[in-house]
Amino acid sequence: MMDIRRTGHTGNLKARSRAGFILISLIMVIAASFSGLLRIRLDLTEDKRYTLSEPTREILKGINNDVYIQVFLDGEMPVPLKRLKRSVRDMLEEFRIASGKHIGYEFINPAEAPDARTREAQYEELISKGLGPVNIMSGDEEGGSSRKMIFPGMIINYNGIEMPLDFLKNNQSVSYEQNILHSVEGLEYEMIQTIATITSDTIYRIAFIEGHGEYDELYVADITRSLAKYFTIDRGKIGGRTGIADHYAAVIIAGPENQFDEADKLVIDQYIMKGGKVLWLLEEVKVNADSLAYGETVGLYRPLNLEDQLFRYGARINPEVIQDLECMVIPLTVLTGPEKKQIVPAPWLYYPRLIPSSDHPLTRNLNRVAGKFVNTIDTVGLDPAVRKTVLLTSSGSSKTIGPPMLISLREADIIPDEKDFNRANLIVAVLLEGIFPSAFRNRMTGSLVSDSAFVLKEKSVPTKMIVIADADIIRNEVHISGNTPGFYPLGKDRYTEEILGNRDFLVNCVNYLVDDNGLMELRSREVKMRLLDRQRLKASAGMWQLINVAGPVIIVLLSGLIYSYFRKRLYAGS
Repeated sequence: MMDIRRTGHTGNLKARSRAGFILISLIMVIAASFSGLLRIRLDLTEDKRYTLSEPTREILKGINNDVYIQVFLDGEMPVPLKRLKRSVRDMLEEFRIASGKHIGYEFINPAEAPDARTREAQYEELISKGLGPVNIMSGDEEGGSSRKMIFPGMIINYNGIEMPLDFLKNNQSVSYEQNILHSVEGLEYEMIQTIATITSDTIYRIAFIEGHGEYDELYVADITRSLAKYFTIDRGKIGGRTGIADHYAAVIIAGPENQFDEADKLVIDQYIMKGGKVLWLLEEVKVNADSLAYGETVGLYRPLNLEDQLFRYGARINPEVIQDLECMVIPLTVLTGPEKKQIVPAPWLYYPRLIPSSDHPLTRNLNRVAGKFVNTIDTVGLDPAVRKTVLLTSSGSSKTIGPPMLISLREADIIPDEKDFNRANLIVAVLLEGIFPSAFRNRMTGSLVSDSAFVLKEKSVPTKMIVIADADIIRNEVHISGNTPGFYPLGKDRYTEEILGNRDFLVNCVNYLVDDNGLMELRSREVKMRLLDRQRLKASAGMWQLINVAGPVIIVLLSGLIYSYFRKRLYAGS
């Protein structure tokens, strides 16, 4: 009888076990099916690196057609670039979900080609589309290394339109790891700015002002091409016609040489009063840099008749030129023998490497900006309605000289006395934001306008402008090939091949002025570096290797022993 009862009890136990297994399985299946209908995403990172901003979400929600993104950062690469690739993938996945799956993407390895000719053709195609290649050292299976070309960028496709985007920062003043970090920090802004532009139904118009000796189209060709990705670009004269610029989101005044008459000043003033934005690139000291090819040039005071207008707005450009110990180098030809000549690099104090502010989203994480014969700016006035933000400065070791001045290449041979360079952080570019008073308030304007219905607006609506005391920041160098003129990339040092931040700075300036959805604030995002301590890692390498190798084995053995122990107790008690 005892054996029969035990057998029955064991059978009931097995039946209950099978029923419990089936019930748990059904619960798991139902839970998995239900969870597929839910989208629960929690960002547990301290710096919220996986949380999209509200402006980004609004733009992504407004996308009606599909956006297809090809990312060309794939294949074998160093670990830091793999981290960047993972961050790009995570950001794209967030974009895909926030857009209601209107964004699709794929990662492509451009080096994955059947032969060298096909690979080179693909490289040339990517370069022609606007992606910049980067050479890296890559390891091979035999322990050696080889140079490899990668394209850390993407092509964004929408309704048959393609826009390139390079997302790897290349600031030579910071470490490799910091460049990767800055690239990760800027991903959301760079990507959503491009997507917003390519999917927008409204394309803003900006204009280069002409008629006062400003740089012609060839000398601003590079920045025009860069801005054309985001805006429609026009050029033209004001001609004293009030309201002529009112339909432009921003105007650029780049390097005028002749004085502005009062009628043109009034047009610009009233454009600002109505909320127009202006990017001023002006100099009070005229230096003909091209004359340096003959060994020397002169610097002369050259007022533009804009001094009173800018003063009313809160800025004053000083007629002085900066010399800076942190400067660019220029190639000089020197004699090394009776008939031998050699080209050597020499620091040129008149070409400072300007420092972008790290406290403003417009200039955060930018490369140094190349300046030439740079003037200085003072902020003036105590108007609380105008907020002034410094964007560019000289280094901590600089000085100024005033006109008239004779500038000779022979100065490059003179070792500067560091004690003379005792002025620090001289202001070169400033952002003005707020409500501006009219420069023509309490003035007679009847003789300046032909429109009898014209009424002077004496106070602006909230708006902004940027004043830069160096016109050469926007000027690209020009070359002639046969009879065809061409231009060099803006900010690229032809001698050292270094890429400076001129182009990025100016594009950010215009985007900030025109920005009506707060995207520029995304450049304030900060991701903390959490790098391993290399010294501690090296000292305890053996311990961590043992843990990584033996740890999983020990966990499996312990799990088996614990399972066996409880199983024996369960059936022994039954």
